[in-house]
Amino acid sequence: MVTPSRIARPRRVAIIGAGMAGLACAQRLTAAGVSVRLLDKGRGAGGRMSTRRIETPLGEACFDFGAPFFVARDPDFRLCVEGWILAGHACAWPSEGPEAVVGRPSMNAPLKAMAQDLDVARSAHVTGLRRAPAGWMVDVMPPGLPEGPFDAVVLAIPPEQATLLLNPHAFDLAVCSAKALSAPIWTAMVVFDAPLLLDQGRPGPCETLALAVSENSKPGRAGPEAWTLQATPQWSRANLESAAPLIATRLVDTLARRLLRPLPQVVALQAHRWRYARPAASASASAFGPVWRETVGLGLCGDWVQGDGVEAAWVSGVRLADRICASPSLAEALPEPAAAL
Repeated sequence: MVTPSRIARPRRVAIIGAGMAGLACAQRLTAAGVSVRLLDKGRGAGGRMSTRRIETPLGEACFDFGAPFFVARDPDFRLCVEGWILAGHACAWPSEGPEAVVGRPSMNAPLKAMAQDLDVARSAHVTGLRRAPAGWMVDVMPPGLPEGPFDAVVLAIPPEQATLLLNPHAFDLAVCSAKALSAPIWTAMVVFDAPLLLDQGRPGPCETLALAVSENSKPGRAGPEAWTLQATPQWSRANLESAAPLIATRLVDTLARRLLRPLPQVVALQAHRWRYARPAASASASAFGPVWRETVGLGLCGDWVQGDGVEAAWVSGVRLADRICASPSLAEALPEPAAAL
């Protein structure tokens, strides 16, 4: 028979942002007995690991239009990724490099698996935080009713968005996030009516185009000839407010110039602007690790506090969860490990 040595009410934590960092933090907190509520403005799992499907006359095309792949060098993250691979949620992408990993059947598959047993509210746009006697209240649109009370709030969102929520409550944290700027990236998703013939592999980066990825080259992918084109942060910033159709056409034209040949016929073309795509170079170089202010019950995580990329996001979320669980006030509220009698 197994029985707890004492019964206690677990803390309740709100996590704003259900991308990799928020989900990793939520999983770790939940495993420790913390009640977690995730709020995300997106309609589906993914964040910057999102996948877009586009119907075309040649069939459905699938685009990993955020992170094209990721690597796992941190020992703990490597174990996590190995679990995803065993479960069929991810696989190696050898043609991209010996360490490259992609979600399977799409990049957001690992996040869907992570969110499966978590309490996630989608299409929930957080407009503000309020401190009430019972704890933190989170203002959400729609429906315009607050969520809460919560003992703590974790912000797993880009620093520019975090600053707006933090400023009325924790000036030091607001300053911290305000200094961590993000770089924008325009992405084009294009479907051709025939394969691209590449004599010397895919084109290298230039002033406009940072990356051109053949989605069909990824393991387990099918469908028409689909390419994701990512602009450089510098070019994206200079053209940040341009119309999406114009951006998409300019990126395809750049690809044609880089290949020095006409392209096959375009049958579908879209563009997406990631306003906060990744930490700016200066921000990622000065990453400081996840932040937890026990006195006010506020935490920060995301790739921008840890470095850059999917791995940094996961590590930041897990390490923040560990810091929260180690807080004396929270430790008092959590059940002790079960004892076998």
